[in-house]
Amino acid sequence: MGSLRIEHLGFGADAVEYTAGWERQRQVHAEVVAGAEDTVLLLEHQPVYTAGKRTEPQERPVDGTPVVDVDRGGKITWHGPGQLVGYPIVLLAKPVDVVAYVRRLEQVLIDVCAEVGVHGTRVDGRSGVWIPAGAGRPERKLAAIGIRVARGVTMHGFSLTCDSDLGAFGQIIPCGIADAGVTTLSAEAGRTVSVQEIVPLIEAALPSHDLPGHHHQRRRPAPRPAATKAEPKAETETKTEAKPQPGPIETVSGAISDLSRQLSRSN
Repeated sequence: MGSLRIEHLGFGADAVEYTAGWERQRQVHAEVVAGAEDTVLLLEHQPVYTAGKRTEPQERPVDGTPVVDVDRGGKITWHGPGQLVGYPIVLLAKPVDVVAYVRRLEQVLIDVCAEVGVHGTRVDGRSGVWIPAGAGRPERKLAAIGIRVARGVTMHGFSLTCDSDLGAFGQIIPCGIADAGVTTLSAEAGRTVSVQEIVPLIEAALPSHDLPGHHHQRRRPAPRPAATKAEPKAETETKTEAKPQPGPIETVSGAISDLSRQLSRSN
């Protein structure tokens, strides 16, 4: 597994305007495609709505708030203060398995949530990290994931809501899911969990989960060596003169001659 570089773009008062962060993603993506080491950008964004390729018109803000349309998968979401955003830009192992990559990213987030006492989990058919339904409350989304893979290298990534004001989510249908809610680490932990607390936990977890998938790639059997034709053995031709075999008449004649000689000696 190769090295993983972490780059901080800005937090708190230095929160990053979305298009500036997107431009930095593209720069790093080009560098990784060219052979640079895998990189994860960590940041907070200034308040913004972003819409993935599958966003429906009715899922956008009802008050006409501007939305940035982006080239990732998924639908509409919100980014802003109190939310940790991570953009892993990594060269995936071949054969590229996008679903497996998303599952590894989910596991990073699930493990980090567990470190602050929050039990996050997966929900079948839905990406991201969730709090299970219970106590009269629906499933609640804690972390969203939306990615793009170009030339084998990932872009975009995850957002983990730590202590954000959730009011902005009320203007949209987050991730296009109307039958579930959103939540924060602070709400689920029963205490304030800040972005600053989560950043070092994410930094420690990311390298240990092999995001590129080098240790998880499907192994193919080694190809069999090509069959080679055996070299024909050099033949040494030895000619032997065949001795003529006596025919039946010659055999009888010889026997008569032998008998005559024996009779002559006995007389």
